[in-house]
Amino acid sequence: MAAGDAFDFSPGAQVPVSGGAGQTAATFALASAAYRDGPVDELLKANSDWASSEVKKARISLFEPNFGEAFARAVQTRMLGGGRKPLIQSFGLEPQVIVEHCLAASRIRKERDTRLTIIMVVCGLLFLPGVLLWLGAFQLRRTLAGAQDKRAGALGTAVLTLLGIVVAVLLIKLPFGGLLNLYLRAMVIVPVIGGYLAKTVCERTARDLRDRWSGLVGGSAVPAKIPEAVPRDPGHSTAETLRQNLAKLSAEQRSNVAFYAGPKGILGMGTRWGSWQLAEDLVPATPGKDITPFRSWDIVRAVHDDLKLLERTPINTGGLTAPQVEHWVVVPIGEGAGAVSRPAGTDAAYQIRGTQLQDICDKQHFGSGDRHYLGVQFVLWDGQLVITLLVNVTVLHKTLRIEVTGHALGPTHSLFNAGPKNRTQTYRKVLKFWESRTRTLPVVPPKEVVRLAARAPLTWYPPLLEYWGGKLVLPEPFGLRHAWADQPWRHRFMADDALRAATPVLRVVHQAALRVLADHGVNTERFVNRAGTLSGAVQDPTPRRADVYNA
Repeated sequence: MAAGDAFDFSPGAQVPVSGGAGQTAATFALASAAYRDGPVDELLKANSDWASSEVKKARISLFEPNFGEAFARAVQTRMLGGGRKPLIQSFGLEPQVIVEHCLAASRIRKERDTRLTIIMVVCGLLFLPGVLLWLGAFQLRRTLAGAQDKRAGALGTAVLTLLGIVVAVLLIKLPFGGLLNLYLRAMVIVPVIGGYLAKTVCERTARDLRDRWSGLVGGSAVPAKIPEAVPRDPGHSTAETLRQNLAKLSAEQRSNVAFYAGPKGILGMGTRWGSWQLAEDLVPATPGKDITPFRSWDIVRAVHDDLKLLERTPINTGGLTAPQVEHWVVVPIGEGAGAVSRPAGTDAAYQIRGTQLQDICDKQHFGSGDRHYLGVQFVLWDGQLVITLLVNVTVLHKTLRIEVTGHALGPTHSLFNAGPKNRTQTYRKVLKFWESRTRTLPVVPPKEVVRLAARAPLTWYPPLLEYWGGKLVLPEPFGLRHAWADQPWRHRFMADDALRAATPVLRVVHQAALRVLADHGVNTERFVNRAGTLSGAVQDPTPRRADVYNA
């Protein structure tokens, strides 16, 4: 049985609505991308050190998607599509909420495209030669204006203006009469009327999308209703499949299996910036008396219990937030691996638990295989900073090694935190030429109306639209959080939080381990000395690139 097949999807049908309390800043920032406009190439600026997305160029630029269209389509296809590959966990945010907003944005655009398709049929199909004439003119201008040479853009505008003049002259005096005369006039005029109607539809939808965009960036819990995910009857299999895929997405987010990709570190956890190792021989406390047998799991369990109490302080003056303590199984993969595979655990929630987890902790210390880590994680700055400290306990011959490593994942790229901006035009006054005036332009420019109207009939078959218009290619292995995350070291307070968290965690780990060793008759003198040295070394304020061993 594949992991997730037996997942309990109760309660019954509900309308997925995003929002609620918790760490929402990173979630809402990425969710807002589904509602954005602007060129899709802007998204490439947000590529991180761990993953880089690409844009497949359009064969016909008139059919290319914008930022929000490409993002929403790529994310929902990758995370909900049939036969999709496993995902990397997105710490500090809720992937299901982001996918729901992508579905909601696609639904809003689909309603707009339905209206635009009707307009195209009524005003375009019956007067197809005129529509093709106007589309050809706009495509020519778009192609020329897209060149680096500004004169090419001016040439495109001049060509379009000249075409308009020629059409106007022909309409005034046509060499034909009767029905053909009326049709030729209508062939040019009706597409313009259709363009006005299309502009009204596009403006209304653009304002709706921008309101949701600005609401999410501003921190509002904008609802993402997806009626198509609610089965209307027992035979509505499409909706039931979508609802189950959303539930599986949340289950995979809770997986305790992570992946180590060489210099890129553990995917999804960010940079490994520090490593502290306590390694000493196991010597009996009493000469001539054997050590009481114990396992690595005994130390890990004691450390686990003490880490749960990290938020407690002896004095009432601040302190750590409640940590998330989890047992992790880290699977090694190649640095350039294009996919990951999750091993089936003892339950259906993509997790490894019970005796299988203990066996990995106690036995897989050397050679190939998965490794066990005990992780304590702090999600700070409203989800924008994720600090993870991992504890690994190994025994080789007589040497016990307790390793603590620090990982930090910074905020989402600043591109996702920007709100919508109005289009403006500044020009000088005619009489008072030393003064200027700025006026607000319509939300949707004419060339955007033409692009949306041209794309609308093809949106009913996305593969054909992607063939002609291009698409966004997401990086693999894919995870929403690490794909567009910055380093935390550019933010002074975030860097301070990451560095400060390591000291109390390291000391709690050492105290718990020393207690277990003493209870089992181990001489802890050398361990205590080494722990004291590490306690001083952890206060070094300089983060390092611990996954690059020559750094």
